[in-house]
Amino acid sequence: MDIDFSEEQQVLRDMVRGLCAEYAPLDVVREMEDDAKGYPEEFWKRLGELGLLGILIPESYGGSAQSMLEAAIVYEEFGRALSPSPHFASAVVAASCLRKAGSDDQKTEWLEKIASGEAILTPAWLEPGSGFGPKGVQLAAAADGDGFVLNGVKRHVLFASAATRMVLLARTGAGDADVDLFLVDPVASGVTLTQERSLAGDTQYKVELADVRVPACDRIGAAGSGWQTWNGVMLDAIILLAAQAMGGAEYALEITVQYAKDRVQFDKPLGAFQAIAHYLADAATTIDGGKTLVYEAAWARANGKPVDRLAPMAKLFACQTYRDVTAMAQQVWGGVGFTIEYDIQLYFRRAKQLQITWWDTRTLEERVAASVLDGDA
Repeated sequence: MDIDFSEEQQVLRDMVRGLCAEYAPLDVVREMEDDAKGYPEEFWKRLGELGLLGILIPESYGGSAQSMLEAAIVYEEFGRALSPSPHFASAVVAASCLRKAGSDDQKTEWLEKIASGEAILTPAWLEPGSGFGPKGVQLAAAADGDGFVLNGVKRHVLFASAATRMVLLARTGAGDADVDLFLVDPVASGVTLTQERSLAGDTQYKVELADVRVPACDRIGAAGSGWQTWNGVMLDAIILLAAQAMGGAEYALEITVQYAKDRVQFDKPLGAFQAIAHYLADAATTIDGGKTLVYEAAWARANGKPVDRLAPMAKLFACQTYRDVTAMAQQVWGGVGFTIEYDIQLYFRRAKQLQITWWDTRTLEERVAASVLDGDA
């Protein structure tokens, strides 16, 4: 594995960091919390103009066709800035579903629009009282003439009110994996959106579907292939969430170290106290280890190597690190760290939400354990 970044990759990092600082600084992040739309329009526009929305989309569909390693660099910077945008939902998850399983017509119609930012697609996956596996998909898609009729409820659908289409997982049979992906218009007859509140203050919706008709041409992939497609997409996607977690953890540590230097107690800086210094040293060590694991997973994916174990390991370790580092940071900051005026609480809340979403700790541990017990490298 070679994780020395090229000059072009460093330029990419600098560009994304500058873009976030200019168009989505932390005061904008605060403004976007619990906002019905959830992202600044100018930031989204600039992501499209600079080719960042098409980073994983083939050039033939208007994308820049970069590797997972470049995407991980972008997501590290997104994590540092807590950048509010539908990038993950649309440019990563939804675009990857279409790229892996979409028909030629679906790719032609949607991938270029995703890459330019003209269209936003968002996944609708989780359901009330259900888990992360295929059995958790119970929203019914019943065959009806030349299409399907959808009935059920989805929760935690990101940016649904701004979406052009939802990539929705629905059950089409009694078997565990009888799940298909459908393109669903969020303003279609029978669709009801209700905004939900979250720990991170991001923009999520409950989506209720009552006799929503979907034509057969809006099914993504062959019948019964939806879960296989989704599983493959998730293995890629969680590498980027792991990178996002490490970017957030690194920045949270940076501002905490600076606070420990500046805050004087008993006539000396907090960082001069051995116990606090050791906490900060341990955090720095863990973050470096987490970044190496994330880069290894991204490098493996970029070079066509299996990530069935590496991807879950990366998210598991990165999200635990993010949560632990921000929890420690809260203690170093003391009471002020929990007040909304200070930035560290923004990272603490997002760390925990990232840990429990998009495959939580238990799900990731089970996947890693299965890989270990099966003896796969």
